[in-house]
Amino acid sequence: MSRKLFGTDGVRGRANTHPMTAEMALRLGAAAGRYFRRNGEDHHRVVIGKDTRLSGYMLENALTAGLTSTGMNVLLLGPVPTPAVGYLTRSMRADVGIMISASHNPAQDNGIKFFGPDGFKLSDEAEAEIESIVAGEIVPAQPQNIGRAKRIDDGRGRYVEYAKTTFPSGQRLEGLKVVVDCANGAAYRAAPDVLWELGAEVIPLGVSPNGHNINDGLGSTHPEACARAVLEHGADMGISLDGDADRVMIVDEKGQVADGDQIMALLADRWAAQGRLRGGALVATVMSNLGLERFLQTRGLRLERTAVGDRYVVERMRGAGFNLGGEQSGHIVMTDYATTGDGLIASLQFLAALADSGRRASELVAQFEPVPQLLKNVRYAQGADPLSQDSVQAEIARAEARLNGCGRVLIRKSGTEPLIRVMAEAEDETVLREVVENIVAAVERAT
Repeated sequence: MSRKLFGTDGVRGRANTHPMTAEMALRLGAAAGRYFRRNGEDHHRVVIGKDTRLSGYMLENALTAGLTSTGMNVLLLGPVPTPAVGYLTRSMRADVGIMISASHNPAQDNGIKFFGPDGFKLSDEAEAEIESIVAGEIVPAQPQNIGRAKRIDDGRGRYVEYAKTTFPSGQRLEGLKVVVDCANGAAYRAAPDVLWELGAEVIPLGVSPNGHNINDGLGSTHPEACARAVLEHGADMGISLDGDADRVMIVDEKGQVADGDQIMALLADRWAAQGRLRGGALVATVMSNLGLERFLQTRGLRLERTAVGDRYVVERMRGAGFNLGGEQSGHIVMTDYATTGDGLIASLQFLAALADSGRRASELVAQFEPVPQLLKNVRYAQGADPLSQDSVQAEIARAEARLNGCGRVLIRKSGTEPLIRVMAEAEDETVLREVVENIVAAVERAT
């Protein structure tokens, strides 16, 4: 079943432009309501969270109208992290959870992500079926069966309390000064609260959302802001979350940034030593650095690679029984604790390692020497398909032949933006730059 609305992480686009319109959100809500209704039962429940984008109000109201029209009762959480929606969907025995967020994208974008009753993101097949319902005639509920909507005031507090339970019992963060950059996004209250309640001295950054400033020069896509604050305040480390707090970058006391690969390397090594790493493997995507794979091999561990997208990481983890995975971009998935990437809980695991070891953050973030990697994005016009052009494919083939045995090339379309992502790894940085630039030029000529 083909999909046109759903990308690698839900439905996403520019607010008030198809598919991120109130009309489409209403139809998506109605379609999801029809898909998740349990025949023969009177009570159907959905929880909806959002980040801090201005367009979240519009989409929240439209989704609510669509869902209630098909008999779903809607519980509105307000601004909460994406992983909180996954947690609360399961905790509140809901049929479906919905997060309104475009994650790390700028404020003018937005998105709609769906979670099943188990708290995990929907499969491709489920999304395709909802999409087919959107395209057809959606039968509304009878007047007496229309759903209700209710605001839940303590959703964030429930998540805060749960997040603290993932930190080692009896351990506290006294004596640690931590910068937490919330990107003016969904975790702007939850993340500082958790760290403060666990005893850290908290330096908050990006905690004044106004509807327009989410991810604006802050957060995991701009960790330099957190790095500056760490140096300015003499902090022990920094935590840089994205707009919906499912990603994280860690900053050490010297202002150096550790990406998801380094964080996963630390956790995999630590968990394996503690007998907690199931299956002797870490699950990561094709984007993760070759250096991570080599590091794991030295520890007798495996790297299981998947397609790009934390949902595919989770599918592999669940299918094979692994409990740790993630993406270089900072999604860290720990199924012992969460159903999706959780930047805050991943940070707590790093802090636990910091407190246990008595070492500096800079000693923990550099687990391996990365193989030189270069990623460039090429924007293309709507409707264009540059990767189908013979000239582009020929350039990619030349690059693969040149790197054979000493590197790799990965070219793909973004699932969330009209971008071609051109990535390569090679020991020789001159060769690396040349192959990437040649492919980028070929893509640009084809757009």
